[in-house]
Amino acid sequence: MRAPTIRDVAERAGVSKSLVSLALRGSDQVRPEKRDAVLRAARELGYRPNTAARSLSEQRTRTVGVLLNDLRNPWFVDLLEGLNSLLHANGLHMLLADARLNRRTGQDPADPLLDLRVDGLVVVGTLPDPAALGGVAERIPVVLAGSREPAPPGVDVVAGDDERGARLVAEHLIGLGHRRIAHIAGYGAVGELRRRSFEATMRRHGLGEQAVVEPSDMTEEGGYRTTVRLLSRPARPTAVFAVNDIAAIGVLSAAEELGLRVPRDLSVVGYDNTSIARLRHVWLTTADNSSHEVGRRAARCLLERFEGAGGAGRVQLATPTLEIRGSTAPSP
Repeated sequence: MRAPTIRDVAERAGVSKSLVSLALRGSDQVRPEKRDAVLRAARELGYRPNTAARSLSEQRTRTVGVLLNDLRNPWFVDLLEGLNSLLHANGLHMLLADARLNRRTGQDPADPLLDLRVDGLVVVGTLPDPAALGGVAERIPVVLAGSREPAPPGVDVVAGDDERGARLVAEHLIGLGHRRIAHIAGYGAVGELRRRSFEATMRRHGLGEQAVVEPSDMTEEGGYRTTVRLLSRPARPTAVFAVNDIAAIGVLSAAEELGLRVPRDLSVVGYDNTSIARLRHVWLTTADNSSHEVGRRAARCLLERFEGAGGAGRVQLATPTLEIRGSTAPSP
């Protein structure tokens, strides 16, 4: 059997081929009853548009490459939902690639997506060398999402306000009466912003000398090992602020292993408000960095670039909030 064509859909719906084309593209020039007739006819016939032919005629693939720093990190999920919701509403599709895996195989992280002729690129998370995206940005629109690294000219940056988020965490713990507060810090610009804001808030409350900062690698294992060291000290902290939720899970594991109860003996706060933090048996207090909103804003920046908006790259910061759950309590 031959595949149904756009002519078959037009005949079934009783409209012209050009109207079928407009209806399938979601054009607002088509009346609702005509659009419904076209979609019904296409569904009944099992018609699927020839995407390859359409891409050739439009010189666009209607795809957006999304390069993730690490597919294992759960905070990407909400960001991708926000990103995809707006892209899908505008007839665009996402193609995902794992930058970490591409680097291990010796590829330039963006190469697989560029080979597929994506119309634009969204880079999610921290890359070792974001300046390398400068050459890509000369060919297609590029947006950095969730990263605060310096961006090449013409590249938009959309992220959460890490300084505000870390300040909310520190002030929450100080407000609960904690004085010996430790911060398990991360790396890159995001880690640096959160660390600096934590230290500045502690100093502002006269607690600069009691603030403890320990570097880590932003993993659960790193959070666990760092916490074991922190809690083995004579003047152990009464609260720990981890750079992200994954590291905070390591903190919880270390506390349990050492016989401390959270939050009675130790308060713990994460960052990112991932699905892990919302699990009932974890119920982690954490900073919500507005990942969904970051994703939507990144999509909007890309769409504006598609529409011809040029100029220097912009920096947009979404406002974080603090989600107070069951892992923090007044200082013992």
